[in-house]
Amino acid sequence: MITPEHDQTETHDPIPLDVQYSLDRAHERLIEEFAGTFGRETVRQLLDHSYATLSARARVPQFVPLLAEKFARQRMQASSHRRTGDERTAVLFLCVHNAGKSQMALGLFEKYAAGRALAWSGGSEPGAEINPDAVAAMAEIGIDITGEFPKPWTEETLRAADVIVTMGCGDACPVYPGKRYLDWTFEGDLSGAAGARNARDQIEARVLGLLGELGLEVAARESATV
Repeated sequence: MITPEHDQTETHDPIPLDVQYSLDRAHERLIEEFAGTFGRETVRQLLDHSYATLSARARVPQFVPLLAEKFARQRMQASSHRRTGDERTAVLFLCVHNAGKSQMALGLFEKYAAGRALAWSGGSEPGAEINPDAVAAMAEIGIDITGEFPKPWTEETLRAADVIVTMGCGDACPVYPGKRYLDWTFEGDLSGAAGARNARDQIEARVLGLLGELGLEVAARESATV
């Protein structure tokens, strides 16, 4: 079984029947999606662990099965992408709460890479929800990050990443041999709506620079409307 080494979240509360039904449906979808790569038991363990991890900090419990499915899918994609012949560069963005800077970096990277590279994000102490100021700042340049959610980094994404970008998580950020590490620091006040725009613009410049260093063509840009 593949699990995050730094997160040992467990839950012993009974799972409501409607939640269990949703998890069972998610289990079947993931089995079909990853047929030939992961066995039924491994998929179940990953899904259940993802659910336990996210439910410990969830504000809207009814959404947790859907998020757990997305989280488990990400972990399986990260674990299997080299084995399935995917040679794209993979980048992992890390911050403390995975609610602001790392989510903006992920959204910007995915937009400009346009499928030519992979990216994930995670946090050392994931928050309960994405910062609404970050969501609004990204929407101003046509990038929707409302489908993302705070989550911890995992063993799967750490091992799969070629480049690990840290943004303020300090000593809590993991160090793996053989990885390229970048530590991005930012100037100015990053709080509030204006701060989110400030962070977004600095992150955008760093993301575009990273894509250039990786030799990847950048997709069409949009200007912020502040």
